[in-house]
Amino acid sequence: MRHPNMVLLLGACPEYGCLVYEYMANGSLDDCLFRRGKIPALPWQLRFRIAAEIATGLNFLHQAKPKPLVHRDLKPGNILLDRNFVSKISDVGLARLVPPSVADTVTQYRMTSTAGTFCYIDPEYQQTGMLGIKSDVYSLGIMLLQIITAKPPMGLTHHVGRAIEKGTFAEMLDPAVEEWPVAHAMHFAKLALQCAEMRRKDRPDLAKVVLPELNKLRDFAEENLPMMMMFGAGFATRNNNYSRSTVQVSHYADHTLFFQFILYNHNNLHHLFLL
Repeated sequence: MRHPNMVLLLGACPEYGCLVYEYMANGSLDDCLFRRGKIPALPWQLRFRIAAEIATGLNFLHQAKPKPLVHRDLKPGNILLDRNFVSKISDVGLARLVPPSVADTVTQYRMTSTAGTFCYIDPEYQQTGMLGIKSDVYSLGIMLLQIITAKPPMGLTHHVGRAIEKGTFAEMLDPAVEEWPVAHAMHFAKLALQCAEMRRKDRPDLAKVVLPELNKLRDFAEENLPMMMMFGAGFATRNNNYSRSTVQVSHYADHTLFFQFILYNHNNLHHLFLL
């Protein structure tokens, strides 16, 4: 499965039940939003772009043929950033094929058990086991709110909604970012809140509504890029070609393995050395 906003699978090791993916130099969106490793705060322009990229990748999954794919575990920890901070969706291990007949906006597909991460799981899916592509739209909405607030997901929709009602929305924006365009950020937040509606039927269509609006916000962000970002300066990757890290590797038997490794990236060839 190849798409600019999907992490590329490089190979597999059946003997050890492992999958190896492309090297993503800037780690996860979760790490960047919460500034783990003392990295600088992501500029708002970059956050708007990342949001549009995530929606683009998600729409690719939902438009898959012959059957749409529902990710089921969309969250900042599963969004990885390459050396240019291009965002890519990872960890599709929980993704589920949905028959085309139930892949529209009003019907669902019954699952025997729910899967995903608490706070990001579609409430209807969690309660009824009914899965649909709008289950991912809910998760996207929570994540979009985190992108502009850099706050934990618990109760975030309530806090942002109340702030908008009280006229204190600007206080919800990540204070580590300077010169937020508050009006555009509020439009972003309202779109996110629509995505995170409790009832699936109240959530907007990803391809027809959400993605076009996020693309407009990305265009606005690109029109307001600081000069240093336009020329690729001032926001380098956290890692050099050589890096020593602990990374997640998918396990065939629904277990998660963590390996410490040295990875050398040369001319887009990825050499993985387990320690």
